[in-house]
Amino acid sequence: MPFKKYLIAGLLIWVPLTITVWVLHLIVGTLDQSLLLLPIEWRPERLFGFGVPGLGALLTLMVVVLTGVVVANYFGQRLVGFWESMLARIPVVKSIYSSVKQVSDTLFAPNGQAFRKALLVQYPREGSWTIAFLTGAPGKEVAQHLTGDHVSVYVPTTPNPTSGFFLMMHKEAVVELDMSVDEALKYIISMGVVAPAHPGAGHKR
Repeated sequence: MPFKKYLIAGLLIWVPLTITVWVLHLIVGTLDQSLLLLPIEWRPERLFGFGVPGLGALLTLMVVVLTGVVVANYFGQRLVGFWESMLARIPVVKSIYSSVKQVSDTLFAPNGQAFRKALLVQYPREGSWTIAFLTGAPGKEVAQHLTGDHVSVYVPTTPNPTSGFFLMMHKEAVVELDMSVDEALKYIISMGVVAPAHPGAGHKR
């Protein structure tokens, strides 16, 4: 029917556009909360008489960049070292901060190696395959209890890859894909609808 055809065509335009606008609005709205850290006299509502959407996001970006400039030199590194040594003396804060810092260093550092390669693994049972990411190798203490060579694997959920499962699998049980991490993430988020740019390009164990 023409009506159904036109309805689907319209949805294909508006659904991704609406979701994109909603996500951007959520992100900008969250970052705009940084304006609450400013004195009341410096806030846009007091200076201009109205709020300025995105100003908080710009302020947050400037603070992050300036922080990077400061800590990139010797004095900044010494300051960070002093700050971390202070946090290390607080029992509960020490465990939380050190754990979060290790994860952030792995994810955001230029030489970080999180999500190194896209893999094909059998999960949750033999015969069922899914996309996973190589994150490293089991630690020494854990590796002592494992027979043979194992790798650390992160199996993301669909369509939200930020949640998932951490597994240690035998190296021979995973298939290394000739697919970039970005392509694999798109494949997962789209629930298999958006196939990699070069399907069947080949893989290797």
